[in-house]
Amino acid sequence: MLKTAAACLALATVLTAAPAQASTPTPSCPPPAVIEPNPDAVLPPVNRTALARSIAGLPASDAAAAVVRVGGTKGSWQGVSGVADLKTRRKASGQARFRAGSVTKMFTTAVVLQLVAEGRLALDDTVQDHLPGLLPGSYPPVEVGQLLNHTSGLPAPDLPGSFAYVYETRFKRWTPEEYVAVAVRNPIEFAPGTRQHYLNVNTFVAGLLIEKVTGETYEHEVTERILRPVGMRDSYLAGTSTTIRGRHQKGYQSVPAGFESSFAYGDDHLVDMTRTSVTSTWASGDLISTAADLEKFVKALFSGEVVPPAQLEPMFTVPDVTMFDECGNQPATYTSGMTRMVLPGGLVAYGKTGARYGYANGIGATRDLSRTLVYSVNSFDAKGSGQNQRTLGIVMASFS
Repeated sequence: MLKTAAACLALATVLTAAPAQASTPTPSCPPPAVIEPNPDAVLPPVNRTALARSIAGLPASDAAAAVVRVGGTKGSWQGVSGVADLKTRRKASGQARFRAGSVTKMFTTAVVLQLVAEGRLALDDTVQDHLPGLLPGSYPPVEVGQLLNHTSGLPAPDLPGSFAYVYETRFKRWTPEEYVAVAVRNPIEFAPGTRQHYLNVNTFVAGLLIEKVTGETYEHEVTERILRPVGMRDSYLAGTSTTIRGRHQKGYQSVPAGFESSFAYGDDHLVDMTRTSVTSTWASGDLISTAADLEKFVKALFSGEVVPPAQLEPMFTVPDVTMFDECGNQPATYTSGMTRMVLPGGLVAYGKTGARYGYANGIGATRDLSRTLVYSVNSFDAKGSGQNQRTLGIVMASFS
């Protein structure tokens, strides 16, 4: 039971960035959460009953729809529940596109590792060598590999954290250079390579490196190097577009009564966040995809078809550092582009969650691909802790 609870906690906090300041551990801090993997753990057969139960009853008070796709060598299951539009009650579709959010980081990381395989980059190259002037002169050297595994020490931009600000600026167009410039007004958080802090700025800089090294846009490189070769025909990078092309589920966010453009839904009030700019996440979160396409990707990636096996290993390696948080004693959990998760019984899986307002998603697999999972939940609080009960139920039903 302890392993199950810890697995849930790890999955629930995948996208949570640590606080902006770290402090010396205090007696009130919990001991490090260490769960030992079990090399003899046996993956159970697909539990179709539990999976169906995990997405039953939609639309509900927490979400409008859900799409789940489980695969692998030990069985498969596909399910869809809910409605694509709360007002028209149009049924949800398992083929619908959705905003994949931070799942995009897997693609950015994969392209950088391809460039390493081609000898055009090295993980110990510095950002300052390739992008002179991007970082302040007071910053120490930051290595490419440290960007990928979030040990760079680069800070986040100081921006209002309220949803009211997000909604007000939902159509604002950021350039990558602008985003990074706002972030690096702050001092570096820690000596590069000594702690881990999951922040979008790392993947922004990685995207700029891709553009500098290749002479092409980030969007072009991801499309030509991954989306087309893998056969992800329904996936694309949104760029400056605020819409989702083709069939898709609408994304809603819960707000207080009286919020601008909100409408009543049961005891709650919602706003439609389907149309929004993703330039504020760019190489960290602008992918639009489908469950079937992401299943193709995870299979190709883990099989060594996207990144050569020799360069793929960082995506399965957690650095031996602690998280940058108020306690400073929790071990790192992020690899380069993914998260390592110890599941019930000591089973190990790797994957990534991603959230945009209205869309809470996940992609993952055991390394041997005996079990793969892709899900997208049209959560009313996709970036809050409340949505995790639904998504964690899906994950636990998929792997146990």
